[in-house]
Amino acid sequence: MSAVYDCGKRDTRAEGLSAAAAAVRSSRLVVLPTDTVYGIGADAFDAGAVQALLRAKNRGPDMPVGVLVGSWSTVDGLVLGVPPQARALIEAFWPGDLSIVLPHAPSLQWNLGNARGTVMLRMPLHPVALELLRDVGPMAVSSANVSGRPPASTAAEAQEQLGDAVSVYLDGGSSGEPVASSIVDLTGDNPTVLREGAVTKDAIAEVIGVPAESLSTE
Repeated sequence: MSAVYDCGKRDTRAEGLSAAAAAVRSSRLVVLPTDTVYGIGADAFDAGAVQALLRAKNRGPDMPVGVLVGSWSTVDGLVLGVPPQARALIEAFWPGDLSIVLPHAPSLQWNLGNARGTVMLRMPLHPVALELLRDVGPMAVSSANVSGRPPASTAAEAQEQLGDAVSVYLDGGSSGEPVASSIVDLTGDNPTVLREGAVTKDAIAEVIGVPAESLSTE
């Protein structure tokens, strides 16, 4: 049976965050608010929990799950190295709506899908998400919806789609108009914007000192 906690109230927020942390540590799934849309999350290092996340979304491993972190410094332990362009983007846009793809550290024991040795990282700008992440560590998080259906902008919308597959729902109110994060890939010879969302290609180009047109995948 799922539990829903109103994070707009101090007491239930604290209770909800405690319940969510316990769920993550017990290989269960949680739904949490972010600065984009609601996310469904699990312990990033728990392969069984990540598989449960994919099953709940009715999604296969061909679409790898991204990882949310609660601080800049967490990134250093997750990737092979943080190049200057990645550091510049982190300083400019985190916490916020930019996801960065980097080669992950080969020593890490995780299975996020067919990511080909890479990981997509983001630090969200939402107090509830950040508090949970700083408690439990990196989480594998995807949009809280069944594949093919609209992303959830409220906890109720997420629960309607995901039901009892999720143990804890943290209700942080409406996320507003769903806007995806932008995704920049720094794993190749040149930076590439895989998805232009809340952060524009021009803004990314300005920070890393390249022409905006060079960031295109075409």
